[in-house]
Amino acid sequence: MKRRLFIASSALAAVGVHAQVADLNDAINKAGRQRMLSQRASKAYLALAQQVETRNAQQVLDKSIALFDKQLAELKAFAPTPAIRSTYDALDGTWIGFKQELTGSAPGKEIAARIVKLDAAVLALANQGTTQYEAASGKPVGRLVNIAGRQRMLSQRMAKFYLASAMQIDAAASTAEIAKARAEFLAGLETLRNAPEATAQIRQELVLADAQWMFFNRGLQRLEGAGTSPALMSDVFVTSENMLAIMDRVTGLYSDLKPRDPS
Repeated sequence: MKRRLFIASSALAAVGVHAQVADLNDAINKAGRQRMLSQRASKAYLALAQQVETRNAQQVLDKSIALFDKQLAELKAFAPTPAIRSTYDALDGTWIGFKQELTGSAPGKEIAARIVKLDAAVLALANQGTTQYEAASGKPVGRLVNIAGRQRMLSQRMAKFYLASAMQIDAAASTAEIAKARAEFLAGLETLRNAPEATAQIRQELVLADAQWMFFNRGLQRLEGAGTSPALMSDVFVTSENMLAIMDRVTGLYSDLKPRDPS
């Protein structure tokens, strides 16, 4: 029950954003959030298709789509180079097709299988835009904002593939993708924890991330054991939202740091 209260109080804060892009760090943050939203929307769709956390999942899907639309417009308007603008023009077209699948009909296994494949193109372009914004920044803190932001995406990606495997959508590949994302997520935590730029507040949030990871990873590992059930899928859904909330705060804290020029 405590975990459900946590999702209600903090996961919604994870999608709070400014009205426009403030600077390059903020652009990296929001560009990286688009990666996360591609995976979060798919996760929510797969949950709905299996009638897991139905009310939460519908809210997550609706909010993810609305936020993606909003940030896409902001990132296109802020684009400082033609190359970055071109990336977001391409992302706009790819996103339209993906969104139509997400909203065009009642969730079902056949469409869910397409969703899992279609989100890859959205994720790739969103990642390309994030990398371009990081390069435009040219500051070490920009890389940390990117890494922290990517942790949000990985949390949703692991939960998505858990639900995909539970639905018997290429179960072997889904399990392999979870393992790959798990390894990257743990390496990302180490990088963020050991960064010279990490403040006491950032490290405190990362302690919370470590604790939440224990719950989340325990749920993920059950996929390899006795199988899945609605209760287990619900646990993974909720803990992935909790992890997202923490990593979104960490990304925001890194984004708010002032870049330091090499001395």
